[in-house]
Amino acid sequence: MRIVSRWMLTLSLFLILKSTLVADELPAPTGDPAIIPAGAKLEELWKEGLFTEGVAAAPDGRIYFSDISAGDRPGRILRFDPSTKKTDVYCAGSGQSNGLMFDRNGNLIAACGANGGKIALCRIEEEGALKVLASKFDGKVFNSPNDLVIHPDGSIFFSDPRYVGTEPTELDHMSVFRFDPKTQKLTRVTTEITKPNGVILSPDGSTLYVAETNRGTTEVAKAKSSNSKSRMTLNAFRIKKDGTLGKRKILHDFGDQLGIDGMTVDTNGNIYAAVRSAERHGIIVFSPAGHVKAYIPTPDLPTNCCFGTGEGKQTLYLTVGKGLYRIKLKSTGYHPATS
Repeated sequence: MRIVSRWMLTLSLFLILKSTLVADELPAPTGDPAIIPAGAKLEELWKEGLFTEGVAAAPDGRIYFSDISAGDRPGRILRFDPSTKKTDVYCAGSGQSNGLMFDRNGNLIAACGANGGKIALCRIEEEGALKVLASKFDGKVFNSPNDLVIHPDGSIFFSDPRYVGTEPTELDHMSVFRFDPKTQKLTRVTTEITKPNGVILSPDGSTLYVAETNRGTTEVAKAKSSNSKSRMTLNAFRIKKDGTLGKRKILHDFGDQLGIDGMTVDTNGNIYAAVRSAERHGIIVFSPAGHVKAYIPTPDLPTNCCFGTGEGKQTLYLTVGKGLYRIKLKSTGYHPATS
């Protein structure tokens, strides 16, 4: 018994040491010194999740993020307090929330996915209950709302692909939608993206950036013919006066490498993209024109990122693998819904 205990203790210490070494051996962030300060280093804050996503900064400076389950539970939303460095459970049943963002009134809006989830655009109530804002398009249930961004006018753009989930699909397309909470109007804003993922806005609110993350497969049976080719791209769309989108402009093509999951922007319009490429995963910073300006390596595949608020406005928070991380930068984050 003592031998087994000693062996387990030795193994545990080895794993802890190995994990520390892996973190310490990460290549240093590189790129534009106006973005990456000297000595910038990624800091692990919490690593007890299953699959973290949708990091969002609250007006009071606390950081919220999703922990998506494998379908055995509805997922949850965690909350990290920068002042205490403690993380607690904010919502124990998030309906498989993925993308999160606070609106101008301080409401937490969530894109809730499939695989046992709510499959809807929802508002997370203070007591943890979910208020469905939209769940169907043309009378058909969404595929699996994935990510969202709230425009300064209050409207919500969100992506609706299907990556996981055993639920039957009803739509024959995977699209980007715009929901207006004031009028309750839901609009399909583009047909040019085969499988949309992360979405974010330019600081002036005139451009919507959309990540297309399509390996050439889909669970939406009727859409197979339009999704037969792998498409991994970062795209820009001009937002028209009626909220629909103009013709897409491809800013970056990842070729055969896995592309972008979630994104955020800084006040200069630079795009911070969580890139899941096996060869070079991490946060890649693109200019508004699509030029690479900086690179922040991560210890595992990243899913999303956002800047903090208040005193943390130059701190980038990242969901990576099973955890939450942060890094102090020189750039300042922009929050389209509240800035």
